[in-house]
Amino acid sequence: MGYGRIVLQSVDSTLSEAARVAPELAGPAWILAHRQTAARGRRGRPWAMPVGNFAATLVMPVAGPPGQAALRSFVMSLALRDACVAATGREDAFALKWPNDVLLRGGKLAGILLETVGPAHLAIGVGVNLVAAPSADEVEPGAVPPVALRSLGVDVAAEPFLNLLADAFARHEAQFTTYGFAPIRTAWLAHAARLGEVITARTTHDSQTGTFVDVDGDGQLVLETAKGRVHIPAADVYF
Repeated sequence: MGYGRIVLQSVDSTLSEAARVAPELAGPAWILAHRQTAARGRRGRPWAMPVGNFAATLVMPVAGPPGQAALRSFVMSLALRDACVAATGREDAFALKWPNDVLLRGGKLAGILLETVGPAHLAIGVGVNLVAAPSADEVEPGAVPPVALRSLGVDVAAEPFLNLLADAFARHEAQFTTYGFAPIRTAWLAHAARLGEVITARTTHDSQTGTFVDVDGDGQLVLETAKGRVHIPAADVYF
């Protein structure tokens, strides 16, 4: 309730479509495409979109500082995990990788990309490998290997999956707007991949290796390193 829905057979990118339609929307809306011709991931990387996979963007009006809006990557991560559990019944199969990936048995199942749209909207792009995943040689060296939901023996189509995801997001978003980030952070950490283990976080400038000990109140990754505890606002994480 309160969320619009636009379903397209084909589009260049649901994120691009969100930017085009945002000024005309009266409230938040999901944009689902069965085919994308120019999908993109973080830092402009291409995102493979085989037929049958899931590609959608939630565009929503936001207020407040940019850092507050960025915390919705955690809201969406929790919603994605809930949708995957609901679709498969496999509570133990899914984990959350900071900052915005969902893992299935250690492989990358889904990714999230946030973009600001003008002064008043946020677009949250979601891609899920429902039926097929890129091969390992299609991702950068050291990255988590991709995996598809079908590997669990479950077939779910994009529109039914959107029903699950939209319902889960609405629940977590209501919690976020009512109680703030604290309960979202607690729930996210309960499903965090490699918490307590040594990981590497690479930014465009440097690389930090340390034990993943926390996510702070601003959503930053917290590592215990040889030089002490560091807080990292944005990075690619490698296991």
